[in-house]
Amino acid sequence: MPSLKDFRNRIASVKSTRKITSAMKMVAASKLRRAQQQAEASQPYASRMSGMLGRLVANLDMGSGAPLLMAGTGKDDVQLLVVMTSDRGLCGGFNGSIIRLARLKIRELVTAGKTVKLVCVGRKGAAALKRDHGDKIVKTFENLGRKHLSFADAALVSDYILDALEQGEFDVCTLVYNQFKSVIAQIPSAYQLIPLSVDAGAGKVEEKAPADETAKALYEFEPSEEGILAELLPRNLSVQVFRALLDSAAGEQAARMTAMDNATRNAGDMISNLTLKYNRARQAYITKELIEIISGAEAV
Repeated sequence: MPSLKDFRNRIASVKSTRKITSAMKMVAASKLRRAQQQAEASQPYASRMSGMLGRLVANLDMGSGAPLLMAGTGKDDVQLLVVMTSDRGLCGGFNGSIIRLARLKIRELVTAGKTVKLVCVGRKGAAALKRDHGDKIVKTFENLGRKHLSFADAALVSDYILDALEQGEFDVCTLVYNQFKSVIAQIPSAYQLIPLSVDAGAGKVEEKAPADETAKALYEFEPSEEGILAELLPRNLSVQVFRALLDSAAGEQAARMTAMDNATRNAGDMISNLTLKYNRARQAYITKELIEIISGAEAV
């Protein structure tokens, strides 16, 4: 049985841990508010831009002259997965859910005979995937937006993807990240970046339009289709990456706040349990001392 000193040391250690987890919870809560506002503010613009480009893709027939970002290479032999995790831990299952989804996607693609390449955004994802798929990692980004997440951080990732596409290093690019829904809900998602993913409703017009006009919407381009798409498609790639970064940042702080709150509660329960055991051991020790004193007195 542990001594009274061991119990006191253990209680003091758990109390120190509770102070740390409580402070980390407060810091995460303060960071979460701003990250959540940024993530929610970016979603309408990114969704509208993706939907608009999706309708253009559904209604345009540019043939062999279509941009690579819109039409792809015409093959799907080499798959590039951009896995987005955090640089720090202590955030519950936030990173674990993304790593599981990434491993599942890798397994499916390898089983289908595809070549898989990985771009890891975040130290935790790179460290976890390096153990099983280190030969597939071609690039790692760390400490993006450590002080303040900006569009320039997303441009670093999107520029690398564009350069790799122009050099013919992959055919299809998919983004794997945690989609931020609420403080308690982050959904692991896989979003196809290249070729441009067309939503289910893309290309459709209002139901009030006549039946003979719903087949294809008409667009007028000025100055030209090629010029507009050449400007919008790379920007859309950066916007989607930036939205994923913002979602990931907000989800990380929400997961950390929840994890630290649970850790603080568990530390409190452990302190109560240890205090109860300490009091019982102290009572047993005092009783033993009294018995020895009384026995000694009677023997005299």
